[in-house]
Amino acid sequence: MEIRPITPRYAVSPQITVEDVPAIAEAGFVKVICNRPNIEVPASLQSDVIGEAVRAAGMEYEVLELTHQTMTPENVALQREMAENCDGPVLAYCASGTRCSVVWALGQRDQMSTDDILRATTKAGYALENLRPILDQNRAGTD
Repeated sequence: MEIRPITPRYAVSPQITVEDVPAIAEAGFVKVICNRPNIEVPASLQSDVIGEAVRAAGMEYEVLELTHQTMTPENVALQREMAENCDGPVLAYCASGTRCSVVWALGQRDQMSTDDILRATTKAGYALENLRPILDQNRAGTD
């Protein structure tokens, strides 16, 4: 398991397993968000199995299955709400961590500059420069 912090309160990871859950809890996370659709994984990695282990370890667990087609403004807002409505650090996971990084970046456009958003994701190992036009365009619509 590879946890990549984007901010002190939001980190992303590729797919986690039940065996990873104790280390996630020990790292201080209070919530885990699954952004990976069940259709992409075998039964042993589906959200209900992982969620059971996460809850048994004393953490909150949320599911928001994301694909390119479902990266809507509503889901961006929902991810941000799930990440912000807890008392500590959140770990979001998908296949590689990219979707979790993209949804975070889109959700920060009214809080951070485009350069700061892209600097944070790049530092975490996710080069999302291709989002710059969308981040800038959305920002122009909120100014």
